[in-house]
Amino acid sequence: MAEEGEFSPNIVREETEYSNGGFVPPEGICWVSVLSCLLLACSYVGSLYVWRSDLPRDHPTVIKRRFTSVLIVSGLSPLFVWAWREFTGVRTGPSLLALMGIRFEGLIPAIILPLLLTVVLFLGPLMQLAMDCPWSFMDGIKVAFDPWFWVLCVTDMRWLRNQVVAPLTEELVFRACMLPMLVPCAGPSIAIFTCPLFFGVAHFHHVIELLRFRQGTLSGIFLSAVFQFSYTAVFGAYTAFIFIRTGHLMGPVLCHSFCNYMGFPAISTALEHPHRLTILSSYLLGVLLFLLFLFPFTDPHYYMLPTPVCTLASSPSSLCIS
Repeated sequence: MAEEGEFSPNIVREETEYSNGGFVPPEGICWVSVLSCLLLACSYVGSLYVWRSDLPRDHPTVIKRRFTSVLIVSGLSPLFVWAWREFTGVRTGPSLLALMGIRFEGLIPAIILPLLLTVVLFLGPLMQLAMDCPWSFMDGIKVAFDPWFWVLCVTDMRWLRNQVVAPLTEELVFRACMLPMLVPCAGPSIAIFTCPLFFGVAHFHHVIELLRFRQGTLSGIFLSAVFQFSYTAVFGAYTAFIFIRTGHLMGPVLCHSFCNYMGFPAISTALEHPHRLTILSSYLLGVLLFLLFLFPFTDPHYYMLPTPVCTLASSPSSLCIS
């Protein structure tokens, strides 16, 4: 018998109980959940550096090698959730894949609505891009439907990394695998803001490469790292919110890919733009519409209640209901 305040695996492995239909997390589960997430994050980032090379990160050879290692770790990441579930004794109705947001119920709205919500948020940058683009609207439509355009995209290693591999693997590891382990411990609301910390810290590895190739001053690299951590943490909270509200992996993946394509809004450029009043108005309108539609577009009712990850919450949460 463990003393009060002492962690014991035997305590954690007690079968999960339910009180008044609610999930009761086993004692000591938080330590197991946090350590599991930390190990998973370290495994993901570590897989990027198993290949020794003097080439920069954007070199096609480096990208291909990292594809191999990161896809292996991502493919094995569900085993972390399975091992966590076996060790803690957590038992729920939804399957392991359903808890990770891999399911067919509510898939169509999960593909459309979160992406549409994100597009609305980027109304200002999209307006700015449209004004500065030399192509007409019809030219853009023709390019989008041109097979050769997509052939060029999928044969570009950087495009594949930014638009496909990074969004898919990062959302799988940092949202689909971590949130089911954090929700029983912290609850949906706190998990939304805890999960991105692992995601933000994981992006600090870019500092190593900036220092290694001397791409900027030490202070500049440090400020860049702080900014990137802040931006990725906020973005991670947003995709975690989408994952918990919709119970689907696909929505966060598509939003991640879109945001990677758009990049951080060029607000300083917008302030100096000849049509800055129109563009800045679009920025403001986009933010207001985003806040207006944030909860309606992610209403769990569209995605088949209750979303699987919400069944792990120890008490009802407003995030998990319509």
